[in-house]
Amino acid sequence: MIRDVSPRATKAESGRQVRSLYRSLLAGWNERDAGGMADLFAADGHLIGFDGTQIEGRADIETHLNQVFLNHPTSTYVSKVRGVQFISDDVALLRAVAGMVPPGKTDINSAANAVQNLVAVRKPDHWRIALFQNTPAVYHGRAHLVDKLTEELRQAMKQTHGRSRR
Repeated sequence: MIRDVSPRATKAESGRQVRSLYRSLLAGWNERDAGGMADLFAADGHLIGFDGTQIEGRADIETHLNQVFLNHPTSTYVSKVRGVQFISDDVALLRAVAGMVPPGKTDINSAANAVQNLVAVRKPDHWRIALFQNTPAVYHGRAHLVDKLTEELRQAMKQTHGRSRR
């Protein structure tokens, strides 16, 4: 949980906290921790999955994620934050791109690339996710854009892991 979010926190510090919230969300996915992921959402938070599934409320988000983890082998996220924009002192929009490395593989599956948006709201002692949307980045008819994004994510993976996983 992200602490120390006093209204006097600088925009830079608040931006770091929102980025940390996002990293915690993806870490929860990578660890297959539905409860940990759901705890990052506001009680009335919203999740829009890669396939368009829409889930409302922390409890339903946890139930949905538990079913995903029970019924599917899940890939590991690799991501790059493109930016954090503050809509107000207490609301931020994080924009990111993400790729997925399938179980047993070492490279990104470009068919699962995504554009991700996270809306975070400041609560008295922490930031929570109001909305997380994960949209396929298929770029219909523009394969060069898929390739460009995949390479960008490979570079992010290399920086994060100190080496390429290819």
